[in-house]
Amino acid sequence: MRPARASIDLDALRHNYRHARALGGGRALAVVKADAYGHGAVACARALEPEADGFGVACLEEALELREAGIRTPILLLEGFFDAYELASIERHELWTVVASPWQVDMLERHHATRPWRVWLKLDSGMHRLGLSPAEYLPAWRRLQALPWIDTLVAMTHFARADELSHAGTGGQIAVFDAAVSQLPAGTPASLSNSAALMAWPAARRDWVRPGLMLYGSHMLDAPRAEADALRAVMTLESQVISVRELDVGQQIGYGGTFTTTRPTRVGVVAGGYADGYPQYASAGTPVVIDGRAGELIGRVSMDMLTVDLTDHPQAGVGSTIELWGPRLPVAEVAARGASSPYRLLTGLKRVPRRYICA
Repeated sequence: MRPARASIDLDALRHNYRHARALGGGRALAVVKADAYGHGAVACARALEPEADGFGVACLEEALELREAGIRTPILLLEGFFDAYELASIERHELWTVVASPWQVDMLERHHATRPWRVWLKLDSGMHRLGLSPAEYLPAWRRLQALPWIDTLVAMTHFARADELSHAGTGGQIAVFDAAVSQLPAGTPASLSNSAALMAWPAARRDWVRPGLMLYGSHMLDAPRAEADALRAVMTLESQVISVRELDVGQQIGYGGTFTTTRPTRVGVVAGGYADGYPQYASAGTPVVIDGRAGELIGRVSMDMLTVDLTDHPQAGVGSTIELWGPRLPVAEVAARGASSPYRLLTGLKRVPRRYICA
């Protein structure tokens, strides 16, 4: 069997969820959309279900996958619904939904519900993606509040630049949100914080927080934060050396000859490439871990293989383990060397089998 594999540490996942929940001080919605950021939505939800307050998914299809797997914990549709035919399924499976557009409010007013609903009404506080404008927000709230089958309304928004710690935009969005909800009933539950805001913007921590990337042990903060230091990597992507070449000075390696040896070089060929989800444009010098020791990538990444420098690793050879990202090598560091992001690398994992590790 091809040795490329992804190990998923479910104990680290639980640790990160507990950390997020403790930071928030209230309830935490574990975001498992996009197949739990490439970690496997069903396995991750099962691991978190005994303690999670709820789960967040993008759409109805993702929610139904969890319900069909036996997950009974509340599930929020972060993109809401797209058509009237989805409303029956939302009600039947007791899902929660975001409402972010006037037409969705119209559709709910025409719906004849037989069970109580929980709706999260989204304000566009400045990201200008989904959400009702401040002028639309209170009228929409009152329309939904008038429906007898709406059991709970949660006020929410989403930040555009919370990972930029010195940028004033997040503080501005908090102020816009607070102004818009100031006329709502006292005690109305609120949700502002994604992972970055939860770690870096204490003023955004309200009744519900929505940790996503941080659940999986990574972040995009542009400056150090103690809150991020406690995260543990959940995924370890690794493979093995399948061939070793001895090259003289002046030899080119891989497609395009982008790397030329400047010393006698031992080259390790690793079974892993961009078809597995590793960044195609990772540059020479991108860190790897070779049998537990720091090493680096040389040459261009191929579809199925990449090459590493074994010259300073005399004990390494065929069968040596190469960690491409994981506990000893943050995925964000690899992403930065490949003009990518941890979101893209984790959700882009392909072909590589996942192995789940339970404490």
